[in-house]
Amino acid sequence: MNSLDKILSANISGKFVCVGLDPDFDKLPSNLKSLENPVLEFNRLIIEATKQYAAAYKLNFAFYEKFGKKGFELIKKTLEFIPNDILKIADGKRGDIGNTAKMYAESVYGYFNFDACTLNPYMGKDSITPFLKYKNKLNFILGLTSNPSSSDFEKLKLQDGSMLYEAVIKKILEWNEDKNCGLVFGATNKTDMQEHIHLISKLPLLVPGIGAQGGNFDDVLKILLKSKSSGILINIGRSIIYKSTEKDFAEQSEKQLVCYNSSAEHILNHLPFTIY
Repeated sequence: MNSLDKILSANISGKFVCVGLDPDFDKLPSNLKSLENPVLEFNRLIIEATKQYAAAYKLNFAFYEKFGKKGFELIKKTLEFIPNDILKIADGKRGDIGNTAKMYAESVYGYFNFDACTLNPYMGKDSITPFLKYKNKLNFILGLTSNPSSSDFEKLKLQDGSMLYEAVIKKILEWNEDKNCGLVFGATNKTDMQEHIHLISKLPLLVPGIGAQGGNFDDVLKILLKSKSSGILINIGRSIIYKSTEKDFAEQSEKQLVCYNSSAEHILNHLPFTIY
């Protein structure tokens, strides 16, 4: 099963949520903080509680790299807790010159054995190509992001009147010869998503920005399902993993994820056509 197959299999089962495993020590439940490895135990318990309902897990490298050598060990050990049939995403937003990109690709796919990663296309195709050589993996390339200042560059107007992020999406479609390109498109850009859905729906999607950043799960999923998008992952981190900071945190995370899946089921049942 390649990376895209894992997403499609999850979607067919009614699972669309990618759980963001971004552990912040200050936000961990107090009963874990005295343990020898509180972050790893937090991740283990979250995964154990949610793996039945998650479409994917995404590890943002910043939350691990801050620990230095120990952080890389945390990534490796956390990945061991995730079942093989669930997509594992490395969120490092890599994007550098060709030879450096090659080393990053070998790290993410060769050493850590992630199924997918996030990439920054600012330096052009040669910064992406080393990742595309891993044909069974999936590369989520930044298109229009969910952060407030994304418009500083991503919405710059080009000479033909289109915006920079539109040109990026069109390039990604050109690069997608082996069907291993995906797109990052922020949930906070609902109007743009609707306006350009004819382009967006051609690529597997990783959609951040739900919950704490202001995006609405139901609204985004309705837009994407109605367009028959092929491969949908809506990333949700803080509102799941920090639903509770008490001893019942894992149980509350499970309940929150089940709630999102119930919303997805309701939306699927009320579409005027069958998606899968």
